[in-house]
Amino acid sequence: MTLYGIKNCDTVRKARKWLEAENIDFTFHDFRENGLTADTVKQWVDIVGWEVLFNKRSTSFRGLTDAEKSDITQEKAIALMVQYPTLVKRPVLVKQDSILIGFKAEQYQAWFA
Repeated sequence: MTLYGIKNCDTVRKARKWLEAENIDFTFHDFRENGLTADTVKQWVDIVGWEVLFNKRSTSFRGLTDAEKSDITQEKAIALMVQYPTLVKRPVLVKQDSILIGFKAEQYQAWFA
C-alpha cells in the first residue's frame, strides 16, 4: 500500500498519523520530491475520474496561466498533474487496484474495516 502526497501538507500528515496509529503498513511517496508518471496518473484517473483527482481549489491551480486553466479535458488534466504534481488532490492512498482520495478518518476506518 502506498500513500502519495507531499510531506508538508496538513491533510497528508493527518492520513500518515492515522495509518501509523492503526499500525497499517504503508510506503510514503512524496510526489513533489519523487514526481509522478503519466501512467500512474492515468491509472488513478481510470479509477476515480480526473475531476475527482484534479484539485481546482489548490494554490497551484490559481497559479496556472489562463490558457492552462481553460478548456480542461482529461488529457490536459493528466498532463498538468504530471507537470505540476501539487494539482493532485491529496493524499492518494493506493491499495492494489483501489484508491482513496483525500482524508477523513471515518472514510479510512470504513475502508480498512
